[in-house]
Amino acid sequence: MAACLSFSPHRSAGIKPARVQFHLRMLSMSKHPVVLILILMLCGSPAWTEAPVVTEWVVPYAETRPRDPGVDQATGRVFFVGQTGDYVAALDPVEGAFQKWPLEPGVGPHNLIVADSIVWYAGNRAAHIGRLDPATGAIRKIPMPDAAARDPHTLIMDANGDIWFTVQGGNFVGKLETATDDVHLIPVPTPGSRPYGIGLNSTGEVWVTLFGTNKLARIDPAALTLEEVALPRPGARPRRLAITSDDLVWYVDYAEGYLGRVDPGSGEITEWQAPSGNESRPYAMAADGRDRIWFVQTGPQPNLFSGFDPALPGFLDAVPIDSGGGTVRHMIHDPASNAIWFGTDANTVGRATLPE
Repeated sequence: MAACLSFSPHRSAGIKPARVQFHLRMLSMSKHPVVLILILMLCGSPAWTEAPVVTEWVVPYAETRPRDPGVDQATGRVFFVGQTGDYVAALDPVEGAFQKWPLEPGVGPHNLIVADSIVWYAGNRAAHIGRLDPATGAIRKIPMPDAAARDPHTLIMDANGDIWFTVQGGNFVGKLETATDDVHLIPVPTPGSRPYGIGLNSTGEVWVTLFGTNKLARIDPAALTLEEVALPRPGARPRRLAITSDDLVWYVDYAEGYLGRVDPGSGEITEWQAPSGNESRPYAMAADGRDRIWFVQTGPQPNLFSGFDPALPGFLDAVPIDSGGGTVRHMIHDPASNAIWFGTDANTVGRATLPE
């Protein structure tokens, strides 16, 4: 299929232009309709017969900015934080029921991850990472060892069960050893770089978006050394990233509306402008089990849940988020259900069930 359809980088490639380009290419390859039909049968069609199905649940805790869900694989419950409500909560997507665990006022939880039915959250306004046992309600707080690391931001867990995290305002990337509660902080050389999104490749190497710059960061997990990787456009502001099974690093440029890809082996960087162009404001993103890239264009209202298939490469038709979304800031892929979960500023938790 990839050999049958191609797109030029730095251009928007929606599904309708893709169809036009595809059929023009096919016509140029054949002067005979029978040959054209055979080519179409062999290559398939670039049209997608199914779109993601987006479902939302209204969170009963009003105006609390529910965000950054994580799925408990043991129970199927979906945990999330209330950034302005100072809580951790869970949704039972089968029953539609919610449960809440209050945190101290002023914690400002920003993000969470779930592992072995334990919830780890970023105390963004209170300089700690918290560990919540939902079964007992017990919370343990791991403070930052440096007062400058005032705002733990986004967490991700590695294969050893340790947590890597960004510190946006403090300009650090950190590692929490969960067995000992030891915290290591790695300063980012560029001042005001605003470390933001974070991901791990198959070898445990850490990648981070530096939202205050046009750079990404690459971290050796053993040596705890950091290398900055500059993107080709000075105005780029990468906000979130995702890493596919081939260890290619994908990012969204919030400022100028691009989806980008870094090949760590060759250093090659390829970019495609998002379908809504400079005003797309791509933000939340995730990769699924087929290495498709999903992201939300938050510039348009309602927000648009959007996809990109690297096998083509090309963008899929976007799906509007019914609540409007306000801004969808972060999302995760749940391989067990082939769905992507997210929270919205419209006070909902959403699920996008992906096409197979």
